[in-house]
Amino acid sequence: MAYSDIRITVEEDVQQRLTRINDELRGASAQTILRASILREWQDELTYVSSFGAESAVMLALIADVDPGLPIVFMDTGMHFPQTLDYKDELIERLGLSNVRDIPPAEDERLIEDPKNTLWKTDPDACCALRKVRPLEPALEGFNAWITGRKRFHGGARMSLPVFEFAAGRFKVNPMASWTQDDVQDYFKRRQLPKHPLVAQGYPSIGCWPCTKPAEDPNDIRSGRWAGQKKTECGLHVDKAERPRVF
Repeated sequence: MAYSDIRITVEEDVQQRLTRINDELRGASAQTILRASILREWQDELTYVSSFGAESAVMLALIADVDPGLPIVFMDTGMHFPQTLDYKDELIERLGLSNVRDIPPAEDERLIEDPKNTLWKTDPDACCALRKVRPLEPALEGFNAWITGRKRFHGGARMSLPVFEFAAGRFKVNPMASWTQDDVQDYFKRRQLPKHPLVAQGYPSIGCWPCTKPAEDPNDIRSGRWAGQKKTECGLHVDKAERPRVF
């Protein structure tokens, strides 16, 4: 049965909805998952949080095919590589994205907690909390669900990633959960999408410049993120109860 043939006719609780949509769309294509999410499940209630990093062009292109006006949230940490900001502008123009929202950290908090922009040296968790995690909640206000670009091949906790999940009061949609690295590269070629300029310099995963290096392990694309530390996630996709406490 096509997703468009299914109608929501009764009030569902979270678990019922998760079960229904995961059962229906677990093996569906990313395009079908996005169309069901944007046009049926969360019409006008859905956003995509994008880093405009190494693989972001793929998800952005998939979204643009369905709705180029979908709200896109970009966490403007103030610590992005200049190449990322240029790449962001290029993708917006190339794909016709018309609703990209830059979300910076609260300036009053930054001046108190990180006036010299050096917090990343002493407490990267606190830096991520200031520049990404805390600004995200107000950025998501009014949305009942958000799209992520996470994939199981990224490893770690992502290896068991479902297509749909629920955390911190919102649904998460992971259309590319089952994609492989080859799938990503094939899509880049098929759609003739531009690549982030740092990819050619050995950066297969790109975050803020102080905490991103070329990948140390060619089999682990995120091995250049917080290299040499136990930290593997910025905190956006970590349950609140599991985040390190920041004082």
